[in-house]
Amino acid sequence: MPTMSHPELDWLYTTQMFGIKLGLDNVTKLLHALDLPGQGMKFIHVAGTNGKGSTCAFMHAMMQTAGVSAGLFTSPHLVRFNERIRDHEREISDAEIETGLARLRVLVADWETHPTFFELTFVLALDWFQQRGLPWAILETGMGGRLDATNAITPEISVITRIGFDHMEQLGDTLAKIAAEKAGIIKPGVTVVTGLQDPLALNVIIATAKQKKSYLSIVDEPLMDVELGLEGPHQAWNAALALEAVREAGIKLPAVQLELALKAVQWRGRFQSLRDGRLILDGAHNPEAAFVLAATYETRFPGESVEIIFAAAKDKDVAGVMSALSPIVKAWHFTTFQSPRAMPTAQLREIWDSLDIAILPITEYPDLSEAISAAGASKRLIAGSLYLVGEALALLEDTPADFQSSLQ
Repeated sequence: MPTMSHPELDWLYTTQMFGIKLGLDNVTKLLHALDLPGQGMKFIHVAGTNGKGSTCAFMHAMMQTAGVSAGLFTSPHLVRFNERIRDHEREISDAEIETGLARLRVLVADWETHPTFFELTFVLALDWFQQRGLPWAILETGMGGRLDATNAITPEISVITRIGFDHMEQLGDTLAKIAAEKAGIIKPGVTVVTGLQDPLALNVIIATAKQKKSYLSIVDEPLMDVELGLEGPHQAWNAALALEAVREAGIKLPAVQLELALKAVQWRGRFQSLRDGRLILDGAHNPEAAFVLAATYETRFPGESVEIIFAAAKDKDVAGVMSALSPIVKAWHFTTFQSPRAMPTAQLREIWDSLDIAILPITEYPDLSEAISAAGASKRLIAGSLYLVGEALALLEDTPADFQSSLQ
């Protein structure tokens, strides 16, 4: 948790006890009270299961290179809350967080239905974007789309990345139901851009766009012959999706500048290499993301298997993630992370054993620090949760005091 030197941020973290409440009533009330968003501000709104963060990073980089000032709102953070709200120059500062939250805290003090952590964070972002005088902002949904707080705005462009199975308790137990929630960001007459999708999901997107009379652009091939700053074949699809969205927004970029922008993109926790390549961090936390991670590893290190430092949240499809990673794993190092959502290591072992895929060496560690220390100079992949990756970054970058654990 944040230290007591940030009382308003401490207060914001206490609002996580209200949980995740899908719906737009509270956030609409907040926006109206603060006269947000500012007149003339334009948005690109991004939903999907996997690839949202990378796609947002590609778009943000292209807009910067094109000379278009844009804010960026993403979640969750990896190490510090400030990462969630930024523009091309910098992240929101600690002082700006405290000032903005103090204003919100007074505003909602007597509300019968208290806003959630995510609603307050989103409104804090829009308020900061307005104060910075930003003409554009890229908004990543927190969960789903239709009832996500970010859906209270009307964008210039809606973007739907790859849809898969995640958050099924909230979004539905079939791909079509999940796709319907994601496609809920499509607004009447607003252009929507999507790419590689399962036919079941794509059909829902097509039907929703038709119903809303929205032009639909389907990216049907990855961006080729351009060096990307993010590794993995899937990133060529994310980059293509980002490029199409930026073009549909009317932002033009010469080829040379485009290549420079895409090559410079960095997005921490996505096949990120540290310690001279001995440690690779990836936040894959659902089966499809884990499958992509395994494919990326096999492309980068053909014929190699790797020992994996693994931890996961209790509410995830842990068996599916393990199965997807099984082709590249040669030993498991089960651990945990600083959250009550973390699954105990004994349960991780039970899940792996129940899959009956292979008998592999398994070591359990009470905390991530011990698991990393035990790795020494050997090669490891750290995966299973973005929360795990965030804690790992704080430890590996020797900034453990900066780490701010979060439930959302």
